[in-house]
Amino acid sequence: MTIHGYKSNVSGLEASLKNLSNIYWNLTPSELYEHSVKKELAVLNDTGALAVDTGEFTGRSPKDRFIVKDDKTTGSVHWNNFNIPFEAANFDLLFKDMSHYLEGKDIYVRDAFVCADPTYRMNVRVITELPWQNMFANNMFLRPSREEQLSMQPEWTVLAAPGFKADAKKHGTRQHNFAVVNFTKKTILIGGTAYTGEIKKGIFSVLNYVLPHERDVLSMHCSANIGEHGDTALFFGLSGTGKTTLSADPNRGLIGDDEHGWSDKGVFNFEGGCYAKCIDLTEEKEPDIFRAIKFGALLENVRYLENSRTVNYADKSVTENTRVSYPLNHISNAVFPSVGNIPNNIFFLTADAFGVLPPISQLTPGQAMFHFISGYTARVAGTEAGVIEPSTTFSACFGAPFLPLHPAKYAEMLGKRMQSTQAHVWLINTGWTGGPYGVGKRMKLAYTRAMITAALNGELDTVAYEPHPVFGVLIPKTCPNVPDEILNPRNTWADKDSYDQKTAELAEAFNKNFEKYADQASKDILDAAPKSSARV
Repeated sequence: MTIHGYKSNVSGLEASLKNLSNIYWNLTPSELYEHSVKKELAVLNDTGALAVDTGEFTGRSPKDRFIVKDDKTTGSVHWNNFNIPFEAANFDLLFKDMSHYLEGKDIYVRDAFVCADPTYRMNVRVITELPWQNMFANNMFLRPSREEQLSMQPEWTVLAAPGFKADAKKHGTRQHNFAVVNFTKKTILIGGTAYTGEIKKGIFSVLNYVLPHERDVLSMHCSANIGEHGDTALFFGLSGTGKTTLSADPNRGLIGDDEHGWSDKGVFNFEGGCYAKCIDLTEEKEPDIFRAIKFGALLENVRYLENSRTVNYADKSVTENTRVSYPLNHISNAVFPSVGNIPNNIFFLTADAFGVLPPISQLTPGQAMFHFISGYTARVAGTEAGVIEPSTTFSACFGAPFLPLHPAKYAEMLGKRMQSTQAHVWLINTGWTGGPYGVGKRMKLAYTRAMITAALNGELDTVAYEPHPVFGVLIPKTCPNVPDEILNPRNTWADKDSYDQKTAELAEAFNKNFEKYADQASKDILDAAPKSSARV
């Protein structure tokens, strides 16, 4: 076995991997580019980004994510369809067989850390089978100096071997791919999938347990930015709602695009990079993301214009979940260190394909908690065979698959912080207006940006509001640079009766989803639920 690169102490999980061919330690992006291309695992596009295919899996597999159930986790983890229990003995057997699989192979080791606030910093060692996986880790996690790397001791270790496929009967997995978190051994094992998001979300799940449970820090699936006067804004939302796009504001500094903590001092980014969807990406719509795709960026599952290496961002032939990762410093207005003050404004983003919710509305504290616990968006019809209507999607706290604790824990922490700071909370519908998907049109990005800007600048503090008759949220009657007629969604529908019917259907879906949380909700939250019919 030969060790190459800038090495820290060989003292963790990698020390138990035997008979390896080469260990490549903390290689630079240029070196990882070279290894990826020479091994015919990647190509360069015409902007200098590295492009790869992730193979069988082009997204996460929530049903194949497990948590080891032992003395530490039995009573603290909220066991459900996302937090699936796994036997400790099966974890040990998986690691043993993964070690055998890696014998005679090269591996790539990356020392990094997460949490931009040094008070909560956690050292992470990422061991990967493929060089471009290691580049993803370099992009997405915070990068220590060369001197720091020499003395780093990992608190957590990730071992990712896409070529290793589990035997479900032998190892206790559901199928051949898996991501298993062991909180006692502080180790994550990932195999059978090359989708890099499993690495990122594995560490996010760890922080979602450790910070709220042990450090009294609210972990959040949100983006964050900061104004020139230090005012901080948070953007919560599920995939496809515009979280990354809307936080990338040229007039504000970007703290981070996906994962943050909220301590008693303020907000801090967990990561050192961005992992953006790039389907239908254009420079006009999203200039910051478009220009970030250069040397050092990693494109996943994209295709090219004919006879070129120019990416065709409209091509969905592999997946609609085309992605790009890049270091935060690829964004010109990113702030370093990636920290902000106590938030002044909080935005809940939803892509309502039913065209029912207002494009912007202000929430009371009770409504804020109700919508945070609900975590609503809608999947568009036509993405799956036989689906002819939009489908509701509820993900507690806008990130249920990554929350090891009960959603009530995160909601309670957010509620206390909102009450103590008196932050404004807004519900933003980036979805449809004038009718549901297939009839109406997607809300213009320029209008959404104008509404958010008005909220941030305090321009909505003095305007008149009207309550939505079913959801009760407060709709501004006017907003700078936005036509008044689109602010109340009912006004945009030609068929008012159809709007009322769709509104009642969505309200019923909200209330049905919330039933499982009702026994732990306060009266203010329960009173914030939508009514089944218009209020008199």
